[in-house]
Amino acid sequence: MWQRRAFLKAAGVGFAASLLPGRAAALERAELVFASSIETAAGGYAAALVSETGALIAEVALPDRGHDITFSPLTGQAVVFARQPGTFAVVFDPKGKSPPVTLTSIEGRHFYGHGAFSPDGRLLYVTESDYEAARGVIGVYDATGGFARIGEFDTFGTGPHEVLLMPDGRTLAIANGGIETHPDYGRTELNLETMEPSLAFVDAPTGELVGLLKLEAALHQLSIRHLAVDMRNRVWFGCQFRGVSGTPQLVGYATMDGEIRLIELPPDQLGSLRNYVGSVAAGKGGEMIAVSSPEGNTILAIDAATALPISALALDNGCGIAADAVGFMASSGDGELVGFAQGEVTPVRMNVKFDNHLRRVI
Repeated sequence: MWQRRAFLKAAGVGFAASLLPGRAAALERAELVFASSIETAAGGYAAALVSETGALIAEVALPDRGHDITFSPLTGQAVVFARQPGTFAVVFDPKGKSPPVTLTSIEGRHFYGHGAFSPDGRLLYVTESDYEAARGVIGVYDATGGFARIGEFDTFGTGPHEVLLMPDGRTLAIANGGIETHPDYGRTELNLETMEPSLAFVDAPTGELVGLLKLEAALHQLSIRHLAVDMRNRVWFGCQFRGVSGTPQLVGYATMDGEIRLIELPPDQLGSLRNYVGSVAAGKGGEMIAVSSPEGNTILAIDAATALPISALALDNGCGIAADAVGFMASSGDGELVGFAQGEVTPVRMNVKFDNHLRRVI
């Protein structure tokens, strides 16, 4: 995430001048700034910057519902992705010097809601579906050339959702949810009986497979969806169960050495997730992991070292989570922002509806 001085320097006078006076003042006062897709009070869709106190700092209109937002580590360019199986992404510039640009998926592909920048900010990696072949791909876009699509490579699975760049700066961790979708059928899941989720490590410069990890065959309907990296460079993942009955464990971690395992959440806390993890985030330093369930109105904070839950937060329709200074900030589809750590709760309500993900900018 950006330090305040670096963010404001990159944003420059143009960004501050583009804000209404009240929003410029909110940015100046804010200790923390987060980004999220939202539904506005008027019923439209936007990507927004908000403060930890619930002040709306800036927003960029979207043609339809957005999902996740990613930022360039150097330039601060932001990209918000359509909810799957969407066909648009919007690039917006916090400098305020250029208007937003809408990208459209190429013929035969749709977006899955997530992406990640290369360490130098020159490339954007986007999870996509080659939907006629039910094949996951990473679309590669030139962030220095108008975000032209310059190539793609396999995710070595179906239904790739979240993608993260590992701390080595070249390996991508990709959550292959295993679920086939097609724009002709909206969000209908087409292969629940035969789905094969996996977590792939792929070398970004070459597109070569580094490792492909799967859970046991009996868990083939446990869709791996969202990711975060802890202090040991382990990739934590959250799952969504698509089976008819049962309550499998939903949270686990994997390593580039080939280990993959589910942790054992206590029955009451596992049950509170209602077979659905909507977001995963690492706390400051990667010592804590948070997972959310909008289906179960629950957010859990987990000690990454012991894999034991630390605290739980009840939040109706809560899904977005991001690290703050001491723990996590959470957002809900009812417009709430809640800071929580070790059981401390400070709720704020805004006149918007937050979508599934929250990203800290400052």
